[in-house]
Amino acid sequence: MTDSEVDFKGPTINPLGLVLFARSHRLAATPFKEFVKRRSLKADDTRRTRAAELTLRQSIYPIFLVTILFFLWGFSYGLLDTLNKHFQNTLGINAARSAGLQAAYFGAYPLASIGHAAWILRHFGYRAVFIWGLFLYALGALLAIPALKAESFGGFCACIFIIGNGLGSLETAANPYITVCGPPRYSEIRINFSQAFNGIGTVIAPVLGSYVFFNFGDDRAMANVQWVYLSIAVFVLLLAAVFFFSDIPEITDADMADMEFQAQETHVGGSADKPFWKQWKLFHAAFAQFCYTGAQVAIASFFINYTVNTRPGTSDPDASKFFAGAQAAFALGRFAGVGIMKYVRPRWVFLIFISGVVIFLIPSITERGNTGMSMLYVVLFFESICFPTIVALGMRGLGRHTKRGSGFIVGGVVGGACVPPATGAAADYFRKRGHRFNYALAMFVPLIFMGLAWVYAACVNFVPEYKHVVDSLGKANIGISNANNDMVNEGSSTSKKSEKPREDHGAGRRAGHKDARCTSAVATASRDS
Repeated sequence: MTDSEVDFKGPTINPLGLVLFARSHRLAATPFKEFVKRRSLKADDTRRTRAAELTLRQSIYPIFLVTILFFLWGFSYGLLDTLNKHFQNTLGINAARSAGLQAAYFGAYPLASIGHAAWILRHFGYRAVFIWGLFLYALGALLAIPALKAESFGGFCACIFIIGNGLGSLETAANPYITVCGPPRYSEIRINFSQAFNGIGTVIAPVLGSYVFFNFGDDRAMANVQWVYLSIAVFVLLLAAVFFFSDIPEITDADMADMEFQAQETHVGGSADKPFWKQWKLFHAAFAQFCYTGAQVAIASFFINYTVNTRPGTSDPDASKFFAGAQAAFALGRFAGVGIMKYVRPRWVFLIFISGVVIFLIPSITERGNTGMSMLYVVLFFESICFPTIVALGMRGLGRHTKRGSGFIVGGVVGGACVPPATGAAADYFRKRGHRFNYALAMFVPLIFMGLAWVYAACVNFVPEYKHVVDSLGKANIGISNANNDMVNEGSSTSKKSEKPREDHGAGRRAGHKDARCTSAVATASRDS
């Protein structure tokens, strides 16, 4: 062989070396590909992940993470009620106009729950909505700083509208996620427990407001509010990063269709096989949510005004502290409700609590001083479980319509944008007519809406079409039997423990005819709806 021939053929290549190089390259790339795959925010709704069948132990981490979101919007809501009175003092606006804060905040909810957040939830998944909602929350909090510096009430309302879109997005995903993440028979208990931390947030915010907003001059108070919103923005962005890097299970439409199918195997089934627009029990729940939330927000928005108006010698800082006490009663009611629901059907607990709201709201209109304020304390205690229980009961039996239906129930929160301005207008009307206790008389407005919400509680307990759907999943052993099987099989096969989930964020094991039925149901969802 000549030198030229050697030069032409080039250096000798070891085939075994190529194989080893390629294999090592694939091994190095696998962790990165797995990382990218797990960070994907898109979930396939036609495939089962079995995330809706998690046992109590398996659902602890995702529920813990999502419960932080409940605290966040509880804090934001409590802060809003305190700012309502603060802006009345510093900017000299009347009660009806100050209720524009609530109108901007809750008016954004249907835009999120039926609009952009609902679209993201159906096309991507729960984790994507969590991150999107936190981003909007942080954006609104940052934009609030220049609006507060300029003392622009309209500009601040616009920022609150953005924050409302963010929190509306979080509620659109978090409420149904908590409801379906774990054994169905405990869904009302789970959501009320998580919502109890929402109540804790509403307690902390008025206490903070009483020291930050009312104990300083106007300029110093405005600066303090700016620091509060800056801190919120930083914390929320950090929390969004935590959600991005956390492997929380995704719950798909196929999972919900299968869970409904399992409930129908042994109990009276729901109506998930019907088109979405024929889910009339869902729309009744959404209307009840509209009425209840509107009344609740109206009572909370004017609690400070009510206390100052009906209790002689009460200052704004003292009234804010009383309001914090009322919110503590609200949070305590949720923990109490969770305990009672372990022994009494949630629908009965709901009826008892909302009946208590109506009964004790009536004397708050006629009584004055400590008696009237005490009535509102009891009202807030009984309000505690109503919102989350309406969500949980309204979602019963929806199956593959769960994601879409949850948006409508959460969209009912828009009542918080309608009833408070009406209550404020009533208070202004009575004041102009010379009534001294105008805020007490204005409580007749939330009383009317609370009575309309009570009708839904009565239907859930006494109308068979409602009651059977609510009870079907409440009796199911989904998640409970799984836990028993896990205990039996624990330690028997280490290979089973080390199996990788076939689906992202889930343990995707096909189940024969049930999977076929679920997949076909989800695939035809758009046609039937």
